[in-house]
Amino acid sequence: MNELEKLLGLTVFEVGETTLTLGQLLLVPTIFFVALFAARWVGKLLVSRMTTRGLNPNLIHLVRRVYFVVVLLIFLFTVLELLHVPLSAFAFISGAVAIGVGFGAQNIINNFISGWILMWESPIRIGDFLEIGETKGTVETINTRSTRIKRVDGVHLLIPNSYLLENIVVNWTLIDRVTRTQVEVGVAYGSPVRLVEKLITQAIDEHEHVLTDPPPMVVFNNFGDNALEFVSYFWVLAGGEKDLRVICSDIRFRIDELFRENDIVIAFPQRDIHLDVVSPVDVRINRQREDA
Repeated sequence: MNELEKLLGLTVFEVGETTLTLGQLLLVPTIFFVALFAARWVGKLLVSRMTTRGLNPNLIHLVRRVYFVVVLLIFLFTVLELLHVPLSAFAFISGAVAIGVGFGAQNIINNFISGWILMWESPIRIGDFLEIGETKGTVETINTRSTRIKRVDGVHLLIPNSYLLENIVVNWTLIDRVTRTQVEVGVAYGSPVRLVEKLITQAIDEHEHVLTDPPPMVVFNNFGDNALEFVSYFWVLAGGEKDLRVICSDIRFRIDELFRENDIVIAFPQRDIHLDVVSPVDVRINRQREDA
Protein backbone atom coordinates (compact mmCIF):
# COMPACT_ATOMS: atom_id res chain seq x y z
CA MET A 1 0.00 0.00 0.00
CA ASN A 2 2.83 2.37 0.88
CA GLU A 3 4.51 1.63 -2.43
CA LEU A 4 1.23 2.38 -4.28
CA GLU A 5 0.86 5.67 -2.42
CA LYS A 6 4.42 6.57 -3.29
CA LEU A 7 3.80 5.68 -6.93
CA LEU A 8 0.63 7.77 -7.10
CA GLY A 9 2.40 10.62 -5.32
CA LEU A 10 5.21 10.64 -7.83
CA THR A 11 5.65 14.08 -9.36
CA VAL A 12 5.17 14.04 -13.13
CA PHE A 13 5.79 17.70 -13.91
CA GLU A 14 5.40 21.13 -12.39
CA VAL A 15 3.48 24.13 -13.68
CA GLY A 16 4.73 27.19 -11.83
CA GLU A 17 4.25 26.51 -8.16
CA THR A 18 1.78 23.72 -8.85
CA THR A 19 2.98 20.12 -8.72
CA LEU A 20 1.09 17.47 -10.66
CA THR A 21 1.36 13.89 -9.45
CA LEU A 22 0.67 10.61 -11.23
CA GLY A 23 -2.40 10.03 -9.07
CA GLN A 24 -3.89 13.38 -10.07
CA LEU A 25 -3.34 12.66 -13.76
CA LEU A 26 -4.95 9.23 -13.46
CA LEU A 27 -7.90 10.82 -11.70
CA VAL A 28 -8.70 12.96 -14.75
CA PRO A 29 -9.79 10.13 -17.15
CA THR A 30 -11.73 8.48 -14.33
CA ILE A 31 -13.69 11.67 -13.71
CA PHE A 32 -14.10 12.14 -17.45
CA PHE A 33 -15.73 8.76 -18.10
CA VAL A 34 -17.96 9.01 -15.01
CA ALA A 35 -19.03 12.55 -15.94
CA LEU A 36 -19.62 11.54 -19.57
CA PHE A 37 -21.84 8.62 -18.56
CA ALA A 38 -23.80 10.77 -16.09
CA ALA A 39 -24.14 13.66 -18.56
CA ARG A 40 -25.48 11.40 -21.32
CA TRP A 41 -27.92 9.71 -18.98
CA VAL A 42 -29.25 13.02 -17.66
CA GLY A 43 -29.33 14.46 -21.21
CA LYS A 44 -31.41 11.56 -22.54
CA LEU A 45 -33.75 11.84 -19.56
CA LEU A 46 -34.13 15.59 -20.12
CA VAL A 47 -34.85 15.17 -23.84
CA SER A 48 -37.31 12.35 -23.13
CA ARG A 49 -39.24 14.49 -20.63
CA MET A 50 -39.42 17.46 -23.03
CA THR A 51 -40.48 15.23 -25.94
CA THR A 52 -43.21 13.63 -23.82
CA ARG A 53 -44.60 17.07 -23.02
CA GLY A 54 -44.79 17.89 -26.73
CA LEU A 55 -42.29 20.75 -26.77
CA ASN A 56 -40.97 22.18 -30.02
CA PRO A 57 -38.16 20.01 -31.50
CA ASN A 58 -36.08 23.13 -32.14
CA LEU A 59 -36.35 24.15 -28.47
CA ILE A 60 -35.37 20.63 -27.40
CA HIS A 61 -32.37 20.77 -29.73
CA LEU A 62 -31.27 24.14 -28.33
CA VAL A 63 -31.64 23.03 -24.69
CA ARG A 64 -29.63 19.88 -25.39
CA ARG A 65 -26.78 21.90 -26.92
CA VAL A 66 -26.70 24.39 -24.07
CA TYR A 67 -26.81 21.54 -21.55
CA PHE A 68 -23.73 19.83 -22.99
CA VAL A 69 -21.78 23.11 -23.15
CA VAL A 70 -22.56 23.81 -19.48
CA VAL A 71 -21.57 20.24 -18.51
CA LEU A 72 -18.29 20.62 -20.42
CA LEU A 73 -17.44 23.88 -18.63
CA ILE A 74 -18.29 22.38 -15.23
CA PHE A 75 -16.08 19.36 -15.97
CA LEU A 76 -13.18 21.58 -17.08
CA PHE A 77 -13.25 23.81 -13.98
CA THR A 78 -13.70 20.78 -11.70
CA VAL A 79 -10.61 19.08 -13.14
CA LEU A 80 -8.54 22.24 -12.79
CA GLU A 81 -9.68 22.61 -9.19
CA LEU A 82 -8.81 18.98 -8.36
CA LEU A 83 -5.38 19.39 -9.94
CA HIS A 84 -4.88 22.69 -8.12
CA VAL A 85 -4.02 24.36 -11.41
CA PRO A 86 -4.70 28.11 -11.43
CA LEU A 87 -6.22 29.62 -14.55
CA SER A 88 -3.32 32.08 -14.69
CA ALA A 89 -1.08 29.17 -15.66
CA PHE A 90 -2.84 29.06 -19.02
CA ALA A 91 -2.41 32.75 -19.77
CA PHE A 92 0.41 32.15 -22.24
CA ILE A 93 -1.31 29.14 -23.83
CA SER A 94 -4.61 31.00 -24.19
CA GLY A 95 -2.82 33.87 -25.87
CA ALA A 96 -1.21 31.52 -28.39
CA VAL A 97 -4.55 29.79 -28.99
CA ALA A 98 -6.23 33.15 -29.55
CA ILE A 99 -3.66 34.05 -32.19
CA GLY A 100 -4.11 30.66 -33.86
CA VAL A 101 -7.88 31.04 -33.84
CA GLY A 102 -7.59 34.51 -35.32
CA PHE A 103 -5.56 33.31 -38.29
CA GLY A 104 -6.40 29.68 -38.86
CA ALA A 105 -9.83 28.98 -37.45
CA GLN A 106 -11.94 31.88 -38.66
CA ASN A 107 -14.31 29.69 -40.66
CA ILE A 108 -14.74 27.24 -37.79
CA ILE A 109 -15.56 30.02 -35.31
CA ASN A 110 -17.81 31.69 -37.88
CA ASN A 111 -19.79 28.48 -38.44
CA PHE A 112 -19.89 27.79 -34.69
CA ILE A 113 -21.38 31.21 -33.90
CA SER A 114 -23.73 30.96 -36.88
CA GLY A 115 -24.98 27.62 -35.59
CA TRP A 116 -25.92 29.14 -32.25
CA ILE A 117 -27.64 32.05 -34.03
CA LEU A 118 -29.68 29.58 -36.11
CA MET A 119 -30.72 27.63 -33.01
CA TRP A 120 -31.48 30.76 -30.96
CA GLU A 121 -33.28 32.97 -33.51
CA SER A 122 -34.81 29.99 -35.39
CA PRO A 123 -34.93 31.46 -38.92
CA ILE A 124 -34.40 27.85 -39.97
CA ARG A 125 -35.89 25.02 -37.93
CA ILE A 126 -35.84 21.25 -37.96
CA GLY A 127 -38.43 20.02 -40.46
CA ASP A 128 -38.44 23.21 -42.57
CA PHE A 129 -38.39 22.86 -46.37
CA LEU A 130 -35.61 25.03 -47.81
CA GLU A 131 -34.66 26.17 -51.29
CA ILE A 132 -30.99 27.13 -51.56
CA GLY A 133 -30.09 27.95 -55.13
CA GLU A 134 -30.84 24.80 -57.11
CA THR A 135 -31.05 22.67 -53.96
CA LYS A 136 -34.35 21.83 -52.26
CA GLY A 137 -34.71 19.73 -49.15
CA THR A 138 -35.85 19.28 -45.55
CA VAL A 139 -33.77 20.27 -42.52
CA GLU A 140 -32.93 17.19 -40.44
CA THR A 141 -30.61 18.63 -37.79
CA ILE A 142 -28.78 21.85 -36.93
CA ASN A 143 -25.32 21.21 -35.51
CA THR A 144 -22.83 23.72 -34.14
CA ARG A 145 -20.78 23.71 -37.35
CA SER A 146 -23.12 22.63 -40.14
CA THR A 147 -26.75 21.89 -40.95
CA ARG A 148 -27.82 18.56 -42.42
CA ILE A 149 -30.46 18.71 -45.16
CA LYS A 150 -32.15 15.79 -46.87
CA ARG A 151 -32.63 16.68 -50.52
CA VAL A 152 -35.83 15.78 -52.36
CA ASP A 153 -34.01 12.91 -54.09
CA GLY A 154 -32.92 11.42 -50.74
CA VAL A 155 -29.31 12.69 -50.80
CA HIS A 156 -28.03 14.18 -47.52
CA LEU A 157 -26.17 17.50 -47.65
CA LEU A 158 -24.00 19.19 -45.02
CA ILE A 159 -24.18 22.97 -45.41
CA PRO A 160 -21.98 25.30 -43.31
CA ASN A 161 -24.07 27.38 -40.94
CA SER A 162 -22.45 30.63 -42.03
CA TYR A 163 -23.60 29.97 -45.62
CA LEU A 164 -27.23 29.83 -44.47
CA LEU A 165 -26.92 33.24 -42.79
CA GLU A 166 -24.91 34.99 -45.49
CA ASN A 167 -26.88 33.87 -48.56
CA ILE A 168 -30.48 34.03 -49.74
CA VAL A 169 -32.42 31.02 -48.45
CA VAL A 170 -36.08 30.41 -49.34
CA ASN A 171 -37.87 28.85 -46.37
CA TRP A 172 -41.17 27.47 -47.62
CA THR A 173 -42.43 26.74 -44.10
CA LEU A 174 -41.03 29.65 -42.06
CA ILE A 175 -44.41 31.12 -41.06
CA ASP A 176 -46.91 28.49 -42.21
CA ARG A 177 -47.38 25.76 -44.82
CA VAL A 178 -49.75 27.72 -47.06
CA THR A 179 -48.48 27.89 -50.65
CA ARG A 180 -49.98 29.08 -53.93
CA THR A 181 -49.63 26.89 -57.00
CA GLN A 182 -51.20 26.55 -60.43
CA VAL A 183 -52.41 24.03 -63.00
CA GLU A 184 -52.50 24.75 -66.73
CA VAL A 185 -54.60 23.02 -69.38
CA GLY A 186 -55.48 23.65 -73.00
CA VAL A 187 -58.71 22.60 -74.72
CA ALA A 188 -59.59 22.31 -78.39
CA TYR A 189 -61.04 25.28 -80.25
CA GLY A 190 -64.82 25.20 -80.25
CA SER A 191 -65.07 23.90 -76.68
CA PRO A 192 -67.64 25.59 -74.35
CA VAL A 193 -65.28 27.81 -72.36
CA ARG A 194 -67.71 28.50 -69.50
CA LEU A 195 -68.23 24.80 -68.97
CA VAL A 196 -64.43 24.31 -69.04
CA GLU A 197 -64.08 26.95 -66.34
CA LYS A 198 -66.79 25.29 -64.25
CA LEU A 199 -65.22 21.82 -64.52
CA ILE A 200 -61.72 23.05 -63.61
CA THR A 201 -63.15 24.84 -60.57
CA GLN A 202 -65.02 21.68 -59.56
CA ALA A 203 -61.84 19.58 -59.77
CA ILE A 204 -59.97 22.05 -57.57
CA ASP A 205 -62.76 22.42 -55.00
CA GLU A 206 -63.04 18.65 -54.56
CA HIS A 207 -59.45 18.30 -53.34
CA GLU A 208 -59.19 18.19 -49.55
CA HIS A 209 -55.92 20.13 -49.32
CA VAL A 210 -57.07 23.14 -51.36
CA LEU A 211 -58.02 26.16 -49.25
CA THR A 212 -61.30 27.97 -49.76
CA ASP A 213 -59.87 31.29 -48.52
CA PRO A 214 -58.54 32.79 -50.69
CA PRO A 215 -60.81 31.08 -53.23
CA PRO A 216 -59.41 29.36 -56.34
CA MET A 217 -59.37 31.35 -59.56
CA VAL A 218 -59.58 30.10 -63.15
CA VAL A 219 -58.24 32.40 -65.88
CA PHE A 220 -58.86 32.10 -69.62
CA ASN A 221 -55.25 32.87 -70.34
CA ASN A 222 -54.86 32.99 -74.10
CA PHE A 223 -55.92 31.93 -77.59
CA GLY A 224 -52.95 29.68 -78.25
CA ASP A 225 -51.64 28.28 -81.50
CA ASN A 226 -53.21 24.90 -80.85
CA ALA A 227 -55.55 25.37 -77.89
CA LEU A 228 -57.67 27.61 -75.73
CA GLU A 229 -55.35 28.02 -72.74
CA PHE A 230 -56.62 28.06 -69.15
CA VAL A 231 -54.63 28.65 -65.95
CA SER A 232 -56.02 27.93 -62.48
CA TYR A 233 -54.53 29.45 -59.30
CA PHE A 234 -55.23 28.08 -55.82
CA TRP A 235 -53.76 27.94 -52.31
CA VAL A 236 -52.91 24.66 -50.58
CA LEU A 237 -51.50 23.31 -47.35
CA ALA A 238 -48.21 21.72 -48.40
CA GLY A 239 -44.98 20.90 -46.61
CA GLY A 240 -42.76 21.15 -49.67
CA GLU A 241 -42.39 20.64 -53.37
CA LYS A 242 -43.30 16.95 -53.17
CA ASP A 243 -46.69 17.73 -51.63
CA LEU A 244 -47.36 20.36 -54.31
CA ARG A 245 -46.58 17.90 -57.10
CA VAL A 246 -48.91 15.28 -55.63
CA ILE A 247 -51.78 17.77 -55.17
CA CYS A 248 -51.41 19.16 -58.69
CA SER A 249 -51.26 15.62 -60.08
CA ASP A 250 -54.50 14.69 -58.30
CA ILE A 251 -56.23 17.76 -59.73
CA ARG A 252 -55.00 17.00 -63.26
CA PHE A 253 -56.33 13.44 -62.97
CA ARG A 254 -59.72 14.81 -61.89
CA ILE A 255 -59.79 17.42 -64.67
CA ASP A 256 -59.13 14.69 -67.25
CA GLU A 257 -62.00 12.59 -65.84
CA LEU A 258 -64.45 15.52 -65.88
CA PHE A 259 -63.46 16.53 -69.40
CA ARG A 260 -64.01 12.96 -70.67
CA GLU A 261 -67.44 12.83 -69.02
CA ASN A 262 -68.44 16.09 -70.73
CA ASP A 263 -66.86 15.37 -74.14
CA ILE A 264 -64.29 18.15 -73.86
CA VAL A 265 -61.10 17.45 -75.78
CA ILE A 266 -57.74 18.39 -74.31
CA ALA A 267 -55.87 19.96 -77.22
CA PHE A 268 -52.69 18.64 -78.74
CA PRO A 269 -50.32 20.24 -81.26
CA GLN A 270 -51.66 20.22 -84.83
CA ARG A 271 -50.11 21.34 -88.08
CA ASP A 272 -51.80 21.99 -91.45
CA ILE A 273 -49.52 21.49 -94.43
CA HIS A 274 -50.30 23.34 -97.68
CA LEU A 275 -48.52 22.35 -100.93
CA ASP A 276 -48.29 24.93 -103.68
CA VAL A 277 -47.70 22.91 -106.88
CA VAL A 278 -46.27 24.90 -109.79
CA SER A 279 -46.26 22.05 -112.30
CA PRO A 280 -48.12 18.72 -112.41
CA VAL A 281 -46.58 16.03 -110.31
CA ASP A 282 -46.69 12.42 -111.38
CA VAL A 283 -47.57 10.34 -108.33
CA ARG A 284 -47.53 6.56 -108.65
CA ILE A 285 -48.20 3.90 -106.04
CA ASN A 286 -46.42 0.63 -106.61
CA ARG A 287 -47.88 -2.37 -104.84
CA GLN A 288 -45.98 -5.60 -104.72
CA ARG A 289 -47.80 -8.79 -103.96
CA GLU A 290 -45.97 -11.75 -102.65
CA ASP A 291 -47.27 -15.16 -103.57
CA ALA A 292 -47.50 -17.47 -100.63
